[in-house]
Amino acid sequence: MANVKVYSTPTCPYCKMAKAYLAESNIPFEDIDVSVNQPAAQEMIAKSGQMGVPVIDIDGKVVVGFDKAKINQYLGLK
Repeated sequence: MANVKVYSTPTCPYCKMAKAYLAESNIPFEDIDVSVNQPAAQEMIAKSGQMGVPVIDIDGKVVVGFDKAKINQYLGLK
């Protein structure tokens, strides 16, 4: 199973959609709230070059935003 981290904030609608999609697909993930975790926010920026959320790290492959096609590709889903 892939190691999935979702860098998000509580108020971000795309973060909520991405997390709901992963949950519906039975993909376990670590939810990291970058609004309260500054070191994680810096880690997210270093990985993605972006300050916007969500940033989804799937085994080291980074998806910026809720890009279902890319998420499926990196997870091997159809």
